[in-house]
Amino acid sequence: MQLTYWRIEALQKNHNRQTFSCDHPALDRYLQQQARQDGEKRVAAVFVLVQPPACQVLGYYTLSASTLNAKEVPPELVRKLPRYPQLPVTLLGRLAVDQQLKGQGMGQFLLMDALHRSLQAAAGIAAMAVVVDAKDALAAAFYQHFGFIPLNLSASRLFLPMATIATLFN
Repeated sequence: MQLTYWRIEALQKNHNRQTFSCDHPALDRYLQQQARQDGEKRVAAVFVLVQPPACQVLGYYTLSASTLNAKEVPPELVRKLPRYPQLPVTLLGRLAVDQQLKGQGMGQFLLMDALHRSLQAAAGIAAMAVVVDAKDALAAAFYQHFGFIPLNLSASRLFLPMATIATLFN
């Protein structure tokens, strides 16, 4: 019996991005044409899912430092925070899984890795939450399944407090 394992690692030149295909052409195009440049320019940290020893990208996500307008946070949560107009967050900018792995839990695997990395980074660089901008209602439902909360100004913009993320890994 052959053991299958997956690895998530920072995007490198040797990763095969050209065969990646998910349900969203914009996500395919980003990985194939822009992701490496964003990583090199430190605009986004790009992490890819591979099945070693192959270097074919089977999924990916991006993380960036960002801010959130305090007015977007639901009142019951903002009352517990310092009264700053902008709050530091980690932006989970993109998350996509290749069509060949749809329905196998790889989206959840990528999300948990992204949340864990965000929590580790928040220990050294403050971030009070992870924020996502869901592409559509299906994506919003995916994030809400994992506890993400819609922000005040948009049902497609959601966040998960870092305190909640910490409970996932303790």
